[in-house]
Order: sequence, then structure tokens, then C-alpha cells
Amino acid sequence: MTHIDFYVLSQTSVEARLEFACKLVETIYRKGYQLYIHCQDEASARALDDQLWTFRPESFVPHTLAGGTLEETDKEEAKTPVTIGWHENPPMGVEVLLNLHPEVPEWFSRFERVAEIINQNQQVLNEKRACWQLYKQRGYPVKAHQIKQQ
Repeated sequence: MTHIDFYVLSQTSVEARLEFACKLVETIYRKGYQLYIHCQDEASARALDDQLWTFRPESFVPHTLAGGTLEETDKEEAKTPVTIGWHENPPMGVEVLLNLHPEVPEWFSRFERVAEIINQNQQVLNEKRACWQLYKQRGYPVKAHQIKQQ
């Protein structure tokens, strides 16, 4: 069964949420997992792509932005441990989903783990509360992690 982890930040900014997403992506990558990051749209996927290149000078997380067709993307993703996309059909064989989309994708249960990031922005809080409730209603184990950021 898919395990769901919610990371709760004390900050309200989009930047803090993206910065934590980059740290979480790096942690997941270093543990050897394949990761799909599901964004709301192409613009937010590109913003995260840019942030992953610059969030920490000593860090490198090999990733690809799911661009072109799904067939082209699948070939590239097979070689890259982290894929950022907004498609409704993520790559197969990936263990972890980082859901940065406001809603829970229908296909979330194909992953071993799902990570959600909440900050104290009221819109994000409302969207992710709805996600939490959906996971719980469907019987998935959900765990919250309070994150103290500097």
C-alpha cells in the first residue's frame, strides 16, 4: 500500500516551499529512489527545474524536465533518477511521487510513497487539507512531519 507523508512548513512563501522541495528531492535521490515530481503546469515545473540547478552550490541532483511527447520523455526518464512533469501519465517504474500539484492525481497509488509539502499559505493549506482527507477516506496511511526551517 502507498504510504503518504505530509511535510508541514512554518513559512508562508512559495520560495520556502520550493526550497524545501529541493532539499527533499536531494534526500530522496541520495537514498537511491526514482522520483517523479508532479507540478500543476509547465511554468511551475520549469521554476522547480531552475531551482534544482541553483538551490545549493555543492549539490547536484540529476533530473530531467518532461517536455516533448511522452514517448520521448520515457526514454530520457529511464536514464534520469528525477523527473519533473505535469503530465497525466507519469513514467512507469518510479517509486516516489512528490506531489506539488494542488490536487491528488488519480494515479498516485502506483507509487510506493507519496510526499506532499504544506506551507502556511492559506490557499496551499486548503488544497492540502482536501488531499489529506482524500487519502484518509481511501484508507491510506498518512503521516505528518513538522519541519523547522531557518
